[in-house]
Amino acid sequence: MANVITLGNNILKEKSDLVLSVNESIENLVARMIGILEKEKGVGLAAPQIGEKKRIFITKVPRDILRVFINPDIIQTSQELESYEEGCLSIPGVWANVVRPSEIGIQAWDINGKVFRINVEGILARVIQHEFDHLNGILFIDKLNEQQREKVLKIYERKNKAK
Repeated sequence: MANVITLGNNILKEKSDLVLSVNESIENLVARMIGILEKEKGVGLAAPQIGEKKRIFITKVPRDILRVFINPDIIQTSQELESYEEGCLSIPGVWANVVRPSEIGIQAWDINGKVFRINVEGILARVIQHEFDHLNGILFIDKLNEQQREKVLKIYERKNKAK
């Protein structure tokens, strides 16, 4: 089972490709992603984080509800913003407050290739936006100002030198 790709790998900065159809290959990829998310005890995982440049992510928020998003589009965002601490499986050991819309509407395909739309708020809205960013080559640290980003990167480097 592949490990989660970490900061420094170029795939994390690239835009992912549309999925043309849900087939056995995509179903296997999603199954692999679920296994990795379980192993890492995360709340979300995007395909680029395991080396697959596909527009797919999964969420598990709350921890017992697994959702699959294929070719997602955020179709609406609230005016109201909120700050909340985020971390990332691809940047382990560091967290920072990130400002995001508190509510969103999203449209995507499910694992059967069927289109669905949901409106969400709170932690699920945040996780979806975080994972959606991965599909566009954006990391949560890219949302920080330069001073905050430098601080987080120094902590990350210090923690990884210790390993």
